[in-house]
Amino acid sequence: MGSKVGLTPSATSPMVRELLKRDNYGEWRVWMKNYLLGQDLWDVVVEDQSPSLDIDIAEFKSWRRKSAAALHAIQMSCGPEALSITMEIDSAKIAWDALYNKYRLTTHLDFEEAKSGEIPETKDYVQYARFYKTLQIGNWEVAKEFIKTHPDALSGGIAFSGKTALHAAVEFGHFKIVKELLELMSEEAIEIRDKEGYTALASATSAGTVEIAKWMVKKNKNVVTIATNYNLIPVTLAITYGHFEMAHYLYSVTPLEELMPEKGIHGAALLIQCYYFKIMDIALDLLKYCPRLAITPDNDGFTLVLGLASLPSAFPSGCKLSFWQQWIYDFHPIPSKRLVSNIHNFLGIKKINKMKLVHEQSLALLRIVCEEIETLDDKQMSKGLVYDAIFRAAERGISEFIIESSKANPDLLWSRDNMFRNLFFSAIQFRQAKVFSLIYGLAWKDEAATSLDSSNNNMLHVAGELAPFTELNRISGAALKMQRELQWFKEVESIVPPNMREALNLDNMTPRDVFTENHKELVKEGERWMKETASSCTVVGALIVTIMFAAAFTVPGGNDDSGYPIFLKRKLFMLFMISDAISLFSSSTSVLMFLGILTSRYAEEDFLESLPKKLIIGLSALFLSIATMMMTFCAAMYFTLHGRTWVFILVTLLASIPVTLFILLQFPLLVRIFISTYGPVIFDRGVKRWF
Repeated sequence: MGSKVGLTPSATSPMVRELLKRDNYGEWRVWMKNYLLGQDLWDVVVEDQSPSLDIDIAEFKSWRRKSAAALHAIQMSCGPEALSITMEIDSAKIAWDALYNKYRLTTHLDFEEAKSGEIPETKDYVQYARFYKTLQIGNWEVAKEFIKTHPDALSGGIAFSGKTALHAAVEFGHFKIVKELLELMSEEAIEIRDKEGYTALASATSAGTVEIAKWMVKKNKNVVTIATNYNLIPVTLAITYGHFEMAHYLYSVTPLEELMPEKGIHGAALLIQCYYFKIMDIALDLLKYCPRLAITPDNDGFTLVLGLASLPSAFPSGCKLSFWQQWIYDFHPIPSKRLVSNIHNFLGIKKINKMKLVHEQSLALLRIVCEEIETLDDKQMSKGLVYDAIFRAAERGISEFIIESSKANPDLLWSRDNMFRNLFFSAIQFRQAKVFSLIYGLAWKDEAATSLDSSNNNMLHVAGELAPFTELNRISGAALKMQRELQWFKEVESIVPPNMREALNLDNMTPRDVFTENHKELVKEGERWMKETASSCTVVGALIVTIMFAAAFTVPGGNDDSGYPIFLKRKLFMLFMISDAISLFSSSTSVLMFLGILTSRYAEEDFLESLPKKLIIGLSALFLSIATMMMTFCAAMYFTLHGRTWVFILVTLLASIPVTLFILLQFPLLVRIFISTYGPVIFDRGVKRWF
């Protein structure tokens, strides 16, 4: 009796400990991957496609040989059921993916079946493996022949992911095949979604090719309203992917009625995405059509009102500009696109104009939103996150939002958070000077300044808390951070009544106690930073003192028999002596200032003016001594190398390099300290009455 010979493997395999079955896919996958890695075959399993036969025959043959070896290993490690899935497949990657989808889904479905007691209907996708591969490489002629014999390939999924032939053609970027498939497909087939809910149009949004979208919409207009499993319609997906031209087209063909709150969250999701990606023209058009979308939550429970309060860069208060940039912003009109030239790009005008346009559009959005806020009752404002939004605006420093929304509904200005703190408490807590300065424009400023929270803290207690890390991190140097904290404390102290400066909270702490407790570490860091800076500068200053003192008695050219300098009567010699003297005196001054810093007591109040003032004087004197030292050096070189101009210039330039580097590294520090100490105040007490 003869035995039947076949490909069915034995119960074990040299590649894996156990053949693939329904219940061991996770372990089998690890064993198989390790084996393929060890045999240098893993790359053919994970590569998206094979090398082109037309480009390199040798490379193609090598890939085909490795793919066959990997496929053989996979098949020899499969149990009977798994082997039946891979028998008709000639690619290791397709076989690997087929097993993954089969057993990954099976494992998931087993759990669902156990709960429901039902066995879901399955579909054999293996027969479409070659068709899928054909679409991948873009061979339309072969794909068309397959469609003739398998017409159902146009009206259903051809992969475990549920993707149709149209999905595949779109994702592989074969636009000619997309057009051909659309000619053959029915309108209903275009609406088919994969397992993540993506139609072919939704998949096309990731590529951003508007022409493909136009073909699909022409075939079936309803496809623009079909959402994914994540409740995102194609126009919203296009914005998420950053394809704004595609988004503008899809918005133009999406019925506005489908974006209304009654139809679901699609309108709110689109509106919020437009705002975050700064596609303001779509946002304005949609909000004008339906202002209620401003308080309609999206997928994540966010509303446009909260979005407006979360993006400081969309408003003028959230942008810091230099003098030149501010001048362009204030006086340069926004040109049309046709008038934008290269000179605009070079001067940065284009960027500033773009910023200004976004600001104007954001303010227009805010005005529409505030018109809607005027009509809302307390329950609607709470549901629309309006109360959350105004505190978010205080936290982010968006003063425009607070002004406009408070004018629309005065109750918002009296809002309290869960700690019973008002907006100005939040402004102090998050160190938002522009928002806090609004208190000077209130008719009831004194009432706001005397508020207490649930822990009996007044404004000065809150000012005594340490600023958030994000705000402190904007300031370089621990000493300057401490100075800014003191400036905030002093400013708030000036506005609260005298009796509240010593008031106790529920922890029996005065505002000064709170400040001291929360700033202990910052004081230590500030002391360490000051001493390190002073020590390094003292070394430089002492070195200059030594050099300049010696230079005063070793003049260039030497002395004559009477002891007078030989070049005494030359005008340049007087420059040498004067610059030497200035360098000596200024370097001595800097050393004394830095010694004063090193021996300071480092009390909290010292960081406000005393220590910064000493550092400013010390650094200024040090830079002056360096500059005059270079003048002294140049004058000495001129006398020594008289008649050899090129040597004089070369030596002077080389000697200037280390000095210049030191100044470039340290001068910005001097500027920052000077501005922080004597520059414009961070608070605007001249705010006009606005409420």
